[in-house]
Amino acid sequence: MKKKLGRFLVVDPKICHGQPTFRGTRILVKDVLEQVAQGMAWTTIEKQWRGAVSQAAIGEAVRLFQAAGSGVRIMLQTTH
Repeated sequence: MKKKLGRFLVVDPKICHGQPTFRGTRILVKDVLEQVAQGMAWTTIEKQWRGAVSQAAIGEAVRLFQAAGSGVRIMLQTTH
């Protein structure tokens, strides 16, 4: 059963073994969060994924990740 984590994030046991992905893709949230943690600009991330992951989706992933209290700090950027 597919579970929405937000507007852009979903968990579906039939897709990527139930790991969180961006809605409509097989792009793992953890992969994008790793790019953010490495300091990659959100515009660059969006271009790398050919627009399949918007800056709004990146922001949602970062907010949800931080709200989960993972103990890992990620540098936030504002979306334009």
